[in-house]
Amino acid sequence: QVQLVESGGGLVQPGGSLSLSCATSGFTLDWYAAGWFRQAPGKEREGISCISNIGINTYYEDSVKGRFTISRDDTKGAVYLQMNSLKPEDTAVYYCAVGATESMCTSNYVDYWGQGIQVTVSS
Repeated sequence: QVQLVESGGGLVQPGGSLSLSCATSGFTLDWYAAGWFRQAPGKEREGISCISNIGINTYYEDSVKGRFTISRDDTKGAVYLQMNSLKPEDTAVYYCAVGATESMCTSNYVDYWGQGIQVTVSS
């Protein structure tokens, strides 16, 4: 059974940091690109960061460049998103996803989704 389970979300003050983790099972992670999407209230879900299946290529949406870092550990079946300098506009439900290539961040061609986790940036 394919599973992607996010953890590490919560409430943080503006300027703070959070580290999201995605634990995968039921498939071979190193065959897939992986990424993080988010959906803010009233907005469409968007791809914010993706990483290729070997980890050589990464993509960051403009609003998170320089603040967020994606990484993966295929030996653990895990994908991570380090989020620094968080802003209120980063408030959203964050989803882990896997697909064929890192271009899934813009194409939305995703094979598997996690259930999502809330991140709230507020003072």
